[in-house]
Amino acid sequence: MGGRPSSPLDKQQQQHLRDQVEALLRNFLPQYRVQLAASVLQQISRELVPQELAGCQLLHSKKLPRVREHQGPLTQLRGHPPRWQPTFCVLRGNGHLEWFSHREEYENGGRPLGSTALTGYAVLTSQREYLHLLDSLCPDSSGDHTQEEPDPLLETPVNFPLFLQHPFRRHLCLSAATAEAQRAWRLALQGGIRLRGTVLQRSQAPAAHAFLEAVRLYRQHRGHFGHDDMTLGSDAEVLTAVLMRELLPALRAQTQPGLRGAGRARAWAWTELLDAVHAAVLAGASAGLRAFQPEKDELLAALERTIRPDVDQMMRLRGRVAGKLRTEVQGPLESCLRRKVDAQLPRVSQTLLSIVEAALAAVQTLLAQGMDRLCRHLRANPSGARLRREVYSFGEMPWDPELMQTCFREAERSRGRLEQLVAPFGFLGARSLVFGAQDLAQQLMADAVATFLQLADQCLTRALDCIQAAQQLEKVRGRVLKELLEFEGDVLAVGSPALTIEGIYEDVIRGVLLQRIDGELKKALSASDVSCTLDGCSGVAWDQAGADEETEAQRGTCPKQPGSCTEVQPLCPLLPPRTLRS
Repeated sequence: MGGRPSSPLDKQQQQHLRDQVEALLRNFLPQYRVQLAASVLQQISRELVPQELAGCQLLHSKKLPRVREHQGPLTQLRGHPPRWQPTFCVLRGNGHLEWFSHREEYENGGRPLGSTALTGYAVLTSQREYLHLLDSLCPDSSGDHTQEEPDPLLETPVNFPLFLQHPFRRHLCLSAATAEAQRAWRLALQGGIRLRGTVLQRSQAPAAHAFLEAVRLYRQHRGHFGHDDMTLGSDAEVLTAVLMRELLPALRAQTQPGLRGAGRARAWAWTELLDAVHAAVLAGASAGLRAFQPEKDELLAALERTIRPDVDQMMRLRGRVAGKLRTEVQGPLESCLRRKVDAQLPRVSQTLLSIVEAALAAVQTLLAQGMDRLCRHLRANPSGARLRREVYSFGEMPWDPELMQTCFREAERSRGRLEQLVAPFGFLGARSLVFGAQDLAQQLMADAVATFLQLADQCLTRALDCIQAAQQLEKVRGRVLKELLEFEGDVLAVGSPALTIEGIYEDVIRGVLLQRIDGELKKALSASDVSCTLDGCSGVAWDQAGADEETEAQRGTCPKQPGSCTEVQPLCPLLPPRTLRS
């Protein structure tokens, strides 16, 4: 496993990568500018349209998504040549993993040996599966691994491994001391990966919406249609992934034959080379987006000044153009939908709905258990200190990876069904959809918890004794569960309309297709035991914009991140001291 690239990136290679990044930005930024205008128009028009009363009465949690910080000793494969060495790892709340030589180094404020943002990684806990992955990266023409140099991964048995694999970066090979530690780390790492991956999808900033749409159109112009997982991460990370995907075939053909070692040693060297290329591309993409930031801020301000006064006229113009285009394409489009969409739509709808239904059912069960536990503690043990601990634990439930695992697992189980859509539709975005369902489950849990605590704070007074207080909490419990069942929203988010012929035309096509989808969803939901249409979900997303400091698409457009404490802390103080005996 000691093989390394035959040479590091020289100046010529680094300059070539800089040229590639500059070319990408030259082609991408004009599309981004156009989509910024479209997103600002969409935001302003949405603000001015009278909003119907929301069907869902759950309060909106103001707590931003985060990872519960996790730390502890692990063994790590590192060094040259690599060998298993003790290390102390810390997972930060923003999804960054750091590792130190020992705990004292971390506690004394020392610099970490290394760190990485978890964007794009996947966690493997099977050594055999990971070695099979290595074998597939640089296949040996002979297929014979018996003559390879000694392999540190095989020299030392790894009972509780944690392999962090990335398509374009060096792998991180870790090992826990026990199965319990391995599970805790796996859940924490998976949470960090999801948090980092969906930062743009959760954002409500117009620039984030514009960026995602611009990436989609940029890739379409280069022949990449359909949906995949390329848009996971911050804006710089997304552009890096897009360019790495384009560079990969030539990079593999030009460099793999010259890698030292054989089999897994060559594969290890290949990941190190990819890591160097990825770092260079990411640095260039980040610098390019930072350089564009002042222009983007000025453009957003100018768009706000020019669009808002004339938004009514612009929307009327858009409506007239859309009506003419709809008349022209209605016949051919309906014919195409009948031949190619109607037969497949029930299958796709049922697949997507099953993911959401399972996740929402798990949220409902977990929430009910948490509220029941709180009521039981109030009845059986009216201790102020104990109740405060229980209220805090209840408020932290959406961020507890062990508790939320029951909800996240339901979404993860759907991956196999989603992958069945690859052959007929070329759909390659299973990971994005799973992450989206998990984000939705966490959002609903946070909103329901915030609603319960707020209602409990309103109904509990010092005049109540312990039994009366518990009865009030049980009424609140029933109300929150009822609201959760009545939650309505949009399963499929609609893209932003642009006041260009191309944008309006695409929106007309999408609108007709969405009518078909809406009808199919209503039929499916009428036969479902769980009311989980999602009308309002995309419009009531996390107040996430700006939560990731690396995301230029959101910088300067969002309020400061609030503290991590539960926003509705009262509950215990409202009960009289004679009732809550310490």
